[in-house]
Amino acid sequence: MKILLKETIESLGIIGSEATVADGYARNYLLPQDKAVPATPQNRKMMEQDKAKFELQIAKEKEFAQGMAERLEGVMCTIAAKVSEEERLYGSVSTRDIINALAEKNIAVEKRMILLNEPIRNIGTYKVPIRVYKDVEPEIIIEVVPE
Repeated sequence: MKILLKETIESLGIIGSEATVADGYARNYLLPQDKAVPATPQNRKMMEQDKAKFELQIAKEKEFAQGMAERLEGVMCTIAAKVSEEERLYGSVSTRDIINALAEKNIAVEKRMILLNEPIRNIGTYKVPIRVYKDVEPEIIIEVVPE
């Protein structure tokens, strides 16, 4: 089903863009949540009229993302973890640990924003990208130390 987005959805596109999604996803989630409308000629005309408003909202989102990226760039978090004799962690440092470490520095991020390919299992310093907006990914530094 073709839809027009009424808000930015990371996996589909930015506000005002057209996307093709599964019928059930559109019918059961996007349309009832008022996140999208069906891509009919009438709705396209309505979106064209609201285009200036959408562009203003996109600009605000980008500005907010740039400000957050500046706050995040180069932030260093130290996470203490239990370590074995071979200096391997008993568990691992996951996205939840990173979220908690950033929360201590009064920086709020969501789990989906942290681009950690796999959990950290060794002591050391790691660079972890945080996706704030579509193409805005500042890196933070995570230092894992023995407890």
